[in-house]
Amino acid sequence: MKRKIVVDSSSNLSRMQGIDFACVPLKIITDEQEYVDAPETDAFAMAHALRSYKGKSSTSCPNVGDFLAAYEGADEIFVVTITGTLSGCNNAARMAAEEYQDNHPGARVFVLDSLSTGPEMCLLARRMAALAATDAAFDEICQDAEAYSQHTHLLFSLESLNNLARNGRVKLTAAVVARALGIRVLGQASPQGELDLICKTRGEHGVLERIILEMKAKGYAGGPVQIAHCDNENAARRLKLMIEAVWQNARAEIVPCGALCSFYAELGGLLVGYEDAKAPALPVKE
Repeated sequence: MKRKIVVDSSSNLSRMQGIDFACVPLKIITDEQEYVDAPETDAFAMAHALRSYKGKSSTSCPNVGDFLAAYEGADEIFVVTITGTLSGCNNAARMAAEEYQDNHPGARVFVLDSLSTGPEMCLLARRMAALAATDAAFDEICQDAEAYSQHTHLLFSLESLNNLARNGRVKLTAAVVARALGIRVLGQASPQGELDLICKTRGEHGVLERIILEMKAKGYAGGPVQIAHCDNENAARRLKLMIEAVWQNARAEIVPCGALCSFYAELGGLLVGYEDAKAPALPVKE
């Protein structure tokens, strides 16, 4: 049985070692240019260009054919998508799964709605990849991924809400007020996969401290943390040091946002994915 991990590009993942892997790109579309969320796209340059752009902008998710192409060649496929409440990716992946299984008797496709994006998706994909590399059965991997997803979380710190507001993700008034007052917003991916705003704060240090408090409140006790940034590596490094000062067993890594996450996080934004203390340990095979 050939196994494969498939994600969409909002995961910020472009490769995985030790297992067959495919990433299906989303697109960012403006009146002037189309950006494909792929490694060759300079996401930070795009974010800088869009800061002064006054026209319309939107995102486009992959279609069924894109996912079918990503599934090709595998017998057991494990898929993680951006939250289905904000994108059609999950629906396209599921439709492709049905068609692929119809056309490939015996093949099996599991599609997990991350109810999130970016770093949290990465944690879920890595979890499935770790199990897929063992002799764990297909159903065991699916059950474990669903259980694990109940204990992963996403926080986001944003300097601007403009693109979220333009695309109907948050209220326009919130974006205007935040921009006028120079306020940073801290939010989270809700259990329903929507963007919840937790608080507004002035200054970067204040929002980093609040991230630590939110992680404590959600039960983080060490373990993997991924910090994705949109051209704000200094803040990401400061947060990493703060996390490691509080939790000595933290395994924090810093990654750049891809184009899709950069579009919504905008310049200066941070996305933080982590698991809580109740996350099930990886099963150990005898």
